[in-house]
Amino acid sequence: MDSKLVALGIETFKIALELALPGLLVGMFLGLAVSIFQATTQINEMTLSFIPKIIGVIIIIILTMPWMLNEMTDFAKEVFNMIPTFVQ
Repeated sequence: MDSKLVALGIETFKIALELALPGLLVGMFLGLAVSIFQATTQINEMTLSFIPKIIGVIIIIILTMPWMLNEMTDFAKEVFNMIPTFVQ
């Protein structure tokens, strides 16, 4: 029983990382692009670094939302189907 719980915990962390990865990658790459742009033009505006990242992450979340919902519902169904094995 303990090994099933450990496996469930590991799977939970994997799914959380998998769902967070698109937004994090877009934020990282947009932050890098804006930093390079700011370094080359010597524009040090604080809002210039945040606004593109926020817009990019929102767009990626909207575009990947159906996939994310499908992954979450599949995982939830899997967890609910495992409940009887934990009760014994």
